[in-house]
Amino acid sequence: MRTDTLENATTRVDPVLARKARRIRNTLDRLYPDIEVPGPHPRPFQLLVSVVLSAQCTDKRVAAVRPALFARAATPAAMAELPVREIEKIIRPLGLSDRKSRAVSELSGLLLERHRGRVPRSYRELEALPGVGHKSAGIMMSQGFGLDAFPIDTHIHRLAARWGLSSGRNVRQTERDLTRLYPPSAWNRLHLQIIYFGREHCPARGHDPAHCPICRWAGNPSR
Repeated sequence: MRTDTLENATTRVDPVLARKARRIRNTLDRLYPDIEVPGPHPRPFQLLVSVVLSAQCTDKRVAAVRPALFARAATPAAMAELPVREIEKIIRPLGLSDRKSRAVSELSGLLLERHRGRVPRSYRELEALPGVGHKSAGIMMSQGFGLDAFPIDTHIHRLAARWGLSSGRNVRQTERDLTRLYPPSAWNRLHLQIIYFGREHCPARGHDPAHCPICRWAGNPSR
């Protein structure tokens, strides 16, 4: 395990909770047996920019603007030289374009200044970049570099609480709980499986636990 990435304590897991966690993992493996975990990415900088642009936005919308943006600036050096107003014009359909364009421009400059134009491979250094939070850093560790990471978004946070796997009040605590329950080799795969399951079987609203493959036996009615 990378000591610079996660605060994963060695506290002994309750056997009943461990059995539940295994059953949930087995269910996810049965429903999503052929899931492909991206990484390592051939162009980490472009993935990092895409992750920053994806804040409060769908992947589909980000994919629509990427070609035009990277045609103008595909490297940190080129992006740092591109005027912020030009970046903003290209990414305007995504929303929050003013904030995102400044973040992309500033992080490009910092990559040149601090990291010789390379995307760093640690949570601490990634989270020091504008527009990069803990979840975004986790995606870079997992999909950018192929390292073991368990990025927790609001959907995974919600499902972990609904299934009784975590009582975390925030995504950092949920990450701590899930990384205690599952081995590092499973983190990247489970991250995607839980997201897909939430979309298809376990939505935040209008959810019927009685028909959910997991909630019908593991669900917490208060969630």
